[in-house]
Amino acid sequence: MNPRALATTCFALLAIAFTIDLLTPQLFVAAILFGIPIVLSTYAGNRRLTGALIVAALIANVVAGYVNGVQAGSWSSLAIWDRVLTGLSIVLVGMLGLAVHRGAERTGAATALAEEGLRERALREASQRIRSSLSEELVERGIVRESRALVDATKATLFLAAGVAGWSMRFDAGRESPEVVESAERPSAEVQSVLIRALETQEAATVSKDDAMGRLVTSALGCEGALVAPLVDGGTRIGVLLLALDRPAMHDDLRMLRAFAETAAIALAQARIFAELADKNQEVAHRSEVIRDIVYALSHDLRTPLAAAGLTLRQARDGAYGPMPPSYLEILDRSLAANDELQRLAETLLLVAQYESGERTIAHRQLDVARLTRDVATQLESLAKSKGLSVEIDAETEAWTVGDAGELRRALVNLFANAVTWSREGGTVRIRVSAPGERVRVAVEDRGFGVPPELREMLFMRFAAEGKHGVGTGLGLYIVRRIAEAHGGAVRYEPNDPEGSIFTLELPAAAAPAAVAQPR
Repeated sequence: MNPRALATTCFALLAIAFTIDLLTPQLFVAAILFGIPIVLSTYAGNRRLTGALIVAALIANVVAGYVNGVQAGSWSSLAIWDRVLTGLSIVLVGMLGLAVHRGAERTGAATALAEEGLRERALREASQRIRSSLSEELVERGIVRESRALVDATKATLFLAAGVAGWSMRFDAGRESPEVVESAERPSAEVQSVLIRALETQEAATVSKDDAMGRLVTSALGCEGALVAPLVDGGTRIGVLLLALDRPAMHDDLRMLRAFAETAAIALAQARIFAELADKNQEVAHRSEVIRDIVYALSHDLRTPLAAAGLTLRQARDGAYGPMPPSYLEILDRSLAANDELQRLAETLLLVAQYESGERTIAHRQLDVARLTRDVATQLESLAKSKGLSVEIDAETEAWTVGDAGELRRALVNLFANAVTWSREGGTVRIRVSAPGERVRVAVEDRGFGVPPELREMLFMRFAAEGKHGVGTGLGLYIVRRIAEAHGGAVRYEPNDPEGSIFTLELPAAAAPAAVAQPR
């Protein structure tokens, strides 16, 4: 009841009770009727109203007692005590009424709080369930299923938007069956108008029979009320969620659906992004396979004719086809050097492709890294002397590891050749082998040009090292890194003060093999 109307009613009842009390004899306790408007006023929960009625009832009780005494010609002591007790009862009824009302309010607030907690928990659990999957279709089906259960709708439908006013797909779930049905059925004209309006306003709304449009929609859906909520993420219109109810839609239903729709839009947008990334990754993987196959084909197809060309050039240089003028021999030497360089490039590309595809396998055998390092340094000593470089080797201590001798030799050759290439003529290349703790380290030091700070982060990436300086393929240090990683190790760079570079190859240490006793 309206508070003003309730107050008017209470004072009217008080006036009626006062009139009855005036018209009754002195000993007839009609003043008990004053408690009725006081009890009624407590339902308003207004202390001022109840207090005013208590004061008015007390005054009316005294006035009526006085009038009754005047009418009777005397005041009976019994009548006076009746009036006193009536006054006390008026005060007591008012206080008890307010206390009961406050208790009811507290109980109602506690019940409402508990119901709100249950609704928030249901919303949180429903949101978690639809976010638990990254499959777009599973998220769409979960949205329909969870939204229907959230507000106990008779039916829930998710219409996925396509274009300005089109729908690509719909998902339906009913109360009678947990299955979600997917179809391409278009909504009716009445329903479509509500869906389009929801997308345009981007606001959740209730649909009731209070207006003409609502009556058309509920009639088309065969329900008493409905809820509609758009799914929009960052301005992107994803779709519209429509729920049919067997009762009028309440404000709490709308609030729950609005919060759920926001979470659902985010979950569906994330699932779509994940699907796009998966497609992109698949496309990139396919392109990588194509590039790898091309590299394989080129490397395999180039090696045979290059080897044949190299053999022919060497035979011609050695006089197999008769004597040649010195100028021709010089041309043959340059051609042979270029052919050898192409062969090395083909081998390098094939090696990179094998490492990238994971098809490169290594043999695991015990080997002495110090001995292998000395062999490499001896093999490439002529290369260093061609630039007037001196080579210092500190590799007398045994340093054992488990790995592939051929692969580690390739890594050491790359590091040594890199140091020679970037050293100034007449400089020094120093190679040190150590075995601290459980690691084996090979450090190759030079006094060359060093590496600029801006290039150091990409130093061991493909086509990012030597290629930046216009020398080599840019794959040497990358191959060293891949070889080190394949052996459970690493390679790193540090500047060699005051100038030059230090490249350190680090490998896991292994125990030296047991000595085999020789027969006597």
